[in-house]
Amino acid sequence: MKNICVYCGSSAGNRVEYTEGAKALARALVDNNFGLVYGGSNLGLMGVVAEEVLALGGNVTGIIPESLVTKELAHPALTELIVTRNMHERKALMAERSDGFVALPGGLGTFEELFEILTWAQLSFHHKPVGVLNVNGYYDGLLAFLDHAHQEAFIRPQHRNMLMANTCAFSLLEAFKTYSAPAVVKWV
Repeated sequence: MKNICVYCGSSAGNRVEYTEGAKALARALVDNNFGLVYGGSNLGLMGVVAEEVLALGGNVTGIIPESLVTKELAHPALTELIVTRNMHERKALMAERSDGFVALPGGLGTFEELFEILTWAQLSFHHKPVGVLNVNGYYDGLLAFLDHAHQEAFIRPQHRNMLMANTCAFSLLEAFKTYSAPAVVKWV
């Protein structure tokens, strides 16, 4: 693994633990010699994780659509900033450049990116690990809902198990190193 994509909020949320979680993930990335691939903004948790990786001497690739360059204030000091034509191109390039995916706390955009990359894994479009850093129990409700969807037979066990969750950034990345994608399932 060389690069980990991090999905997270352009807001820092209302708890200091979210900022601390973003910094802990940055430390774990740098300690494991992983580069950061993320949405390219300097706002919220996006800015926190990028700044911390840079401060620790790591590599940061930001990928941002041109329509958000001024709206989200593209980070001016990344190792690499790529400006795409649209969100679809952005997400495809983030997936292509990454060897794993972590969601920190975030809002609708974070959820959408997380579920899209999970769906791509379910469909075997990629075989990379996907996880959430469950800072301060932020993802407890989501994880419970996914368990419910599995119990109701809308998510197969091997697909439910594709989403890893941990409260410790270092432990989550360790699990990424030994991740094995589930066998391809016939749909009919």
